[in-house]
Amino acid sequence: MDMHQEMDLQLFADAGTLVNAGGNYVNAYTGETTAFPEGGGMTASMKTFYDTELLENARPELIHTQFARKQVLPAGRGKTVEWRKWNTLEDAGALTEGVIPTGQKFGQSAVTQAVTQYGTYVSVSDQLELHAIDDVILGAAEELGASAGTTQDKLVRNVVVAGTNVQYCDKVAAGGAHTAVTSRAGLDLTAKLTPDEVNKAVTTLKKMKAPKIDGKYVAIIHPSVAYDLRSSDAWVEAHKYADVTPLFSGEIGELHGVRFVETTEAKIFNNSTCPVKSAAGDSGSPPATYYSVYATLFLGKDAYKMIDPEGGNLEMIVKGKDEIGGPLNQFSTVGYKAEMAAKLLYEDRMVRVESCSAYSGTDEAN
Repeated sequence: MDMHQEMDLQLFADAGTLVNAGGNYVNAYTGETTAFPEGGGMTASMKTFYDTELLENARPELIHTQFARKQVLPAGRGKTVEWRKWNTLEDAGALTEGVIPTGQKFGQSAVTQAVTQYGTYVSVSDQLELHAIDDVILGAAEELGASAGTTQDKLVRNVVVAGTNVQYCDKVAAGGAHTAVTSRAGLDLTAKLTPDEVNKAVTTLKKMKAPKIDGKYVAIIHPSVAYDLRSSDAWVEAHKYADVTPLFSGEIGELHGVRFVETTEAKIFNNSTCPVKSAAGDSGSPPATYYSVYATLFLGKDAYKMIDPEGGNLEMIVKGKDEIGGPLNQFSTVGYKAEMAAKLLYEDRMVRVESCSAYSGTDEAN
């Protein structure tokens, strides 16, 4: 038996299934015998199980993706996905008796995005299989699922962060005077995300008529920035909500009608577009260093769209040592591949608020 055959044995053993000397399943209750597939390939039930495990392990990493409008990628659609969005209507006018008003044109516009395939795999030695046969595939599914989730979440994050609606937090002098900032480089460590800055972002979304998500706007925030905000008296921790509200993955609290979702994958900039921490030395050595700048994304409903990871395009692939292990059957492989694409549909349904943080000025760019 190869690795995934032995793994399937473990799964069946929990349900009262044993294996006989010929390497076949034997139901302990009925005596029914089921042979492993020839050549070490996975059965349909095994593949379904492992694909499900991969997806389940990816879900905790899908912070940005949970607010995307999702679409299953149709089979045979090639390398481009097309999404459609409804045109926004103007307000209705007053009617005059007996006069037919001029109607508005209602329609859709198409938005396209290239589909890219992502994937990776790990090699598993026959020695590892020998000593850890029951954990190998599930362990790999756990780590690969986290990789798939992080990869997809960063893809979506980078698409949304590229939006053009940006707000820079004010610099605040020791005496409390505020100075408006018009560029990322103009920020400094006093330019923090405050309740007033949250109010500004909310006002911008309201003025753009951005629809809310279940009655609230949502913001995706880095822990270093959340540190600055949670000291506000108006902050409400998620576990103290007055109503029984199903929480979003990563949700930590609410302020001014915005539900905040925390993730270490919230976008961080640390490059020459950021405030200078120390200038470069003579001849550029040592190089200049910069303070980190954090992007907090304030979102309305369906601002962006993506291929649905639960639509069957996230696939776990197991190759046994009999298939791929070289002349001495010394290794197996476990991996995944997925087709991914995302697109910002409505610029007027998101605001990127950039700030520094009192907690850390040196978090690495991501």
